[in-house]
Amino acid sequence: MLKDNLKTLRKNKGLSQEELSIKLNVVRQTVSKWESGLSVPDAEMLITISEIFETPVNEILGENIEEKEKNDLKVISEKLEVINEQLSMHQKQKRKRIISFLLIVDICLILLFILLAGLRSPYLSWDFSNPEWAVIGTIWHIFEWVFFKVAPLMIIVITLILGIMLIKRNK
Repeated sequence: MLKDNLKTLRKNKGLSQEELSIKLNVVRQTVSKWESGLSVPDAEMLITISEIFETPVNEILGENIEEKEKNDLKVISEKLEVINEQLSMHQKQKRKRIISFLLIVDICLILLFILLAGLRSPYLSWDFSNPEWAVIGTIWHIFEWVFFKVAPLMIIVITLILGIMLIKRNK
């Protein structure tokens, strides 16, 4: 309604009836009559009012501005709800990717551990008089030694992380 919108717009701008009446070149009682619904401004005055409040005339004449703001809040809350759902889905997908990656790394470490244990250090029977074979054998030995020292710890840590992530996911 016009009367409610005028009052709301005036208060939102921080104007008193007296200050608005001065800007419109009318007496304060005229603004009071508009806001109480006893009279309405003419078309030229509505245009001036819309310029002062920086609001289109159709909005001043239309539905209550407060109601529109409530509807805007409802629309905003619905949009926020959709955004929250999308973020939740993104986090779930990210968690699944991390779990899958850790599971693959864990399985690869276990398989490599089994493979190296099954080979039983074949470089020990090589002829190290050839410098190329000596370098390859030394590198293999270093890798094997470090792997057998570090891999069990890595497998345990990765498995613990996977367990914690799966427990948190089920909660």
